[in-house]
Amino acid sequence: MIDNDLEKALKKYNTLLDQRLYFEAHEVLEEAWHPLRKANHPLKNFIKGVINASIAFEHIKRDKPKSKDRANRVIVSYERYKSLATNHPIIIETIEKIENIKKSKNL
Repeated sequence: MIDNDLEKALKKYNTLLDQRLYFEAHEVLEEAWHPLRKANHPLKNFIKGVINASIAFEHIKRDKPKSKDRANRVIVSYERYKSLATNHPIIIETIEKIENIKKSKNL
């Protein structure tokens, strides 16, 4: 279910999360998401939720007003679809990274 392009994008996304480059992570994954959306891929909603999570983290990093409240609302899409994600190691790694960031941000 995960092709080479999506796997590469998720690896880059995870690296950028580690570097706290959340906006850049969003950009990398958004580019990979568009073909998934157009093909109605089973992971399209999960990937969109992951993209939304990174943007939420970026707003918190920039200390935007009410960023935690907004983050909690945006991350709902990630939460809704993470249980539908495959058992692929890169997906598991992505979920672990997002969960660790959420915990560190008290989300």
